[in-house]
Amino acid sequence: MTRAISHSLIEAINTVPGLHLSVREQALPIIHSRNPQGESQILLQGAQLLEWTPRGHAPVVWLSPNARLIPGKSPRGGVPICWPWFGPHDTRADYPAHGVVRAGSWELVKATCLENEDHELRFRWIPDSTQRDYWPFGTSLEVHFTLGDACEIELITRNDSTMSLTLSEALHTYLGVGDVREITIRGLEDCDYIDKVDDGRRKHQSGPVTISGETDRFYLSTQAACIIEDPILKRIIRIEKRGSQSTIVWNPGEEKAKLLGDLGETDFLRMVCVESGNAAENRITLKPGEEHRLWVRYSVSRLMT
Repeated sequence: MTRAISHSLIEAINTVPGLHLSVREQALPIIHSRNPQGESQILLQGAQLLEWTPRGHAPVVWLSPNARLIPGKSPRGGVPICWPWFGPHDTRADYPAHGVVRAGSWELVKATCLENEDHELRFRWIPDSTQRDYWPFGTSLEVHFTLGDACEIELITRNDSTMSLTLSEALHTYLGVGDVREITIRGLEDCDYIDKVDDGRRKHQSGPVTISGETDRFYLSTQAACIIEDPILKRIIRIEKRGSQSTIVWNPGEEKAKLLGDLGETDFLRMVCVESGNAAENRITLKPGEEHRLWVRYSVSRLMT
């Protein structure tokens, strides 16, 4: 795992106005972005965006107050990167859930302040020998962030091998809400979904999505933007995407939240995961030399009442 701070990382951060580096628990480096549009934090381990707070708003990308920074473990919240499988592995129950990169080693390959003062940061996954045992195929993986009054994330997979590869992926984004029981999620009307809470039964969405208890749904074959209407925080979160055929909606609900040591007993009310990816029957196949880009943009505006 990435624990030492390299001279090149320090140099790259120090040359960009509005970026600085800190070291928190367990010597894990965090890159801080501050510009006129807002503030963000990225954990180098897993290249995991921890928080994104546009100016004038409560955090939009949400980190649990009880999140722990531990080498080899993805903290609860932010945007964990799930790749090259989402959820449990199809055939190996002993393989790590959600793939091998969300707590892996990444390196910063570029940091830039753009003309509009947004920050652009690009990271590359550096697999270790254990991760290569789980995924012994020739692939390269990068994630690019653009951070300002909107947050853009692009996950880029390249098949450098001589064989076709099939994989699933998702940006497991935790979004902050005033009360999850009061929000409305629009954009998934009339979609089919797999209900993981109901033994994986296939169902059809009628009307907008609301949350009244534990929710774990894979919405299939949808490229639509989603809108979260939040009457408590009086705002709208808009999620636009490309290269994604699946949208996953997750909230642990009250009972499961009690079992999660890094999520307070009532913090489940303050978050919802609306994840963009390619999962279940929407997995992607890359031929040798092919590239796939999963792009997501989060923005926020006032809810007019």
